[in-house]
Amino acid sequence: MTLTLFLADERDTIEFGEDMALALKQGDCVALSGDLGAGKSTFARALIRAVADDTDLEVPSPTFTLVQSYEDLRIPIAHFDLYRLGDSSELDELGFDEALLSGICLVEWPEMAGDLLPADRIVMKLEHEGTGRRVTITAPAPALSRIRRVLAIRQFLNSHGYAGASRRFLTGDASMRAYESVRTQASEILVLMDWPKRPEGPPVLDGKPYPKVAHIAEDAYPFVAISHYLRDIGLTAPDVLEVDYDQGILLLENLGSEGVLDDDGRPIEDRYRESVVCLAYLHSHAMRQDLPLDTGHIHHVPDFDPIAMKMEARLLLDWYLPWKRGAQPSEDERQDYLSIWDELIGELASAEKNLLLRDFHSPNIIWQPKQTGVRRVGLIDFQDAMIGPTAYDLASIVQDARVDIPKALADQMVIDYLTLRRSLSSPPGAFDETRFLKSWAIMAAQRNCKLGGLWVRLKERDGKPQYLQHMPRTLRHLSTALAHEALAPLRDWCVRAGIEFPES
Repeated sequence: MTLTLFLADERDTIEFGEDMALALKQGDCVALSGDLGAGKSTFARALIRAVADDTDLEVPSPTFTLVQSYEDLRIPIAHFDLYRLGDSSELDELGFDEALLSGICLVEWPEMAGDLLPADRIVMKLEHEGTGRRVTITAPAPALSRIRRVLAIRQFLNSHGYAGASRRFLTGDASMRAYESVRTQASEILVLMDWPKRPEGPPVLDGKPYPKVAHIAEDAYPFVAISHYLRDIGLTAPDVLEVDYDQGILLLENLGSEGVLDDDGRPIEDRYRESVVCLAYLHSHAMRQDLPLDTGHIHHVPDFDPIAMKMEARLLLDWYLPWKRGAQPSEDERQDYLSIWDELIGELASAEKNLLLRDFHSPNIIWQPKQTGVRRVGLIDFQDAMIGPTAYDLASIVQDARVDIPKALADQMVIDYLTLRRSLSSPPGAFDETRFLKSWAIMAAQRNCKLGGLWVRLKERDGKPQYLQHMPRTLRHLSTALAHEALAPLRDWCVRAGIEFPES
């Protein structure tokens, strides 16, 4: 498959190199062809500096060394210049295969390698055209799709008045979303959310894929609607500056990078406690389920219904147990587990309900030191918000999936929340603390059963093994939730299933 574009000048070539840094991934080989002065080195230098996020990085030409390696980058890069290669067989001596295995290979004068470059390489031919350059890109469909995507985002920025903005990789997450840092011509730093439509997954229930059953947001409307709502009630969420709903591209206010953890990754007590204050404030507002947007679209916040709760809890059966045991659970085990969850979910029918942010924990809280009160808690990653038991979000922050929270702090956070809810309840005394704590235990168990399976699914299906580091903590949290008397049937089932809980 082929794509062509025109680069009017050197600035365009540099910008294209920077954009391509966002499209490439480990294992990509880019073969750069073109006459002397066609822009191969300009492109390669811009790409390397963008991956390094250092515009002043020294990027010498590998003309005489044949290869220049940059190993300490987000993705390692090996820059080859094969013009002086004596024989194509020497490519192996330069460590090409090893470099491609661990990172990206940029190859100038690829013709000298003969047939030794990978068949699925990205071929870029740069040719002089007037005062500019014509680039012809030939690549396999998946790679070309990535390239088209970064070019579409560039066009999005240009069309909304951000021409010339520089882009850098910011982060990815456990979903298909990725984030970029965008520096405008006025030196303002913004955040771009890249949210392409996900392919339709296999059916898991009633012919529906998992995201539809579990109410996972599949377009940008929920994010924009929830952001507007949170800002309307006086909380801090990023302002949505521009959005393309069809393409799934959003340009957002940058809330900064200061979180709720110290430099050693430990919780900052006053920030966690203030986050719980923010949560109590949110839950003290009357529930709103239909949120209008300027486009005329109305986002109906979905219910965290019994089907979704049970589907998430099933992840422990479908992923964790087979991974841990090396065999599927028996049919009797499966039916007993699901019957227990039917009973527990039924207990939630009378639970207090309101907006759930769904992933209210350390990665999604941005501290706002210049703000006051609840506005110091910046909220992100709330596109999957639902209406359900308010206890869910308190379980999410008190049992932070990614951070060890000292028991004294966790207990204090629960006390803070309950105290505030009692004081803010209307009419006075309306908040049922006993019922809430029972809901908290059920929701904490449901969330940790989900996470226990999710960490394995991310490793086995999505190639993201790093999330397994959270498994011991998740199992400890599950053990804590199971201590509530209402969870006795599930606790007994876990014992029979041989699930071992790490000591606290």
